[in-house]
Amino acid sequence: MSDADVPPDRAADRRRRSAAADSADSVPFGRGISLFDAVYGFAMTLLIANVDPPPAEAWTSMAALVASGAATQLLGFALSFVVIAVIWRSNVGLMRRLSGMDGVVTALNLLAAALVILIAFTTQGISDPATADLPLPTAFYALNIAAVSLTQTVMYQTARARGLERLLRPRSLNRREVLAALVTPVVFLASIPTSLLVDATAAKLTWLSLVVLNPAAGVLLVRATRGPRPTAEPITPGAVPPR
Repeated sequence: MSDADVPPDRAADRRRRSAAADSADSVPFGRGISLFDAVYGFAMTLLIANVDPPPAEAWTSMAALVASGAATQLLGFALSFVVIAVIWRSNVGLMRRLSGMDGVVTALNLLAAALVILIAFTTQGISDPATADLPLPTAFYALNIAAVSLTQTVMYQTARARGLERLLRPRSLNRREVLAALVTPVVFLASIPTSLLVDATAAKLTWLSLVVLNPAAGVLLVRATRGPRPTAEPITPGAVPPR
């Protein structure tokens, strides 16, 4: 069956689902976005709870301050702060592409938000000097970040399938973007067996590969989409994205 050959009942179903969504210029949509933004901001703020105030004697020298465990905790804080900021920025970009949100898309966004809040808990495991070198906290942290990233991707693909994409995007472009989005969760998931079978430090070092892999994936995506391709058009409820 070609892309244009959509059964009438499925097309009608997509129109109903799109019509039931809160449009991007509606008050409910704006309140939903405000809620998600507030959750990300709260999750960032919550990270400071993992940093214990150093004892007075720790302030006598830099060496004493590092020995108190403050450096490890601050490093965990900085890592997770950057991670949440990147996830939030990604969510903003994805939501700008949508013409609205229905119940399913909202639920997936709430799931992603809940997983973001959980980052404060898993950060405790990798930043506390007593547990930072243990394999299980590192594995849980990696699983947490991978789950957030995958949930965001699923959320957008679900919205696209339900006719809520603002502009029609070719399926080939969408497939490339999905592959690029999978780089982060794949790296974090791959670090889990490394943490459990080797050690936590080796697993954390694999995360550094994202400094190279994510920009490389972005460059490859841009190169793959250069040249003539179908112009994005405002989406029509029930329409099927071109290949």
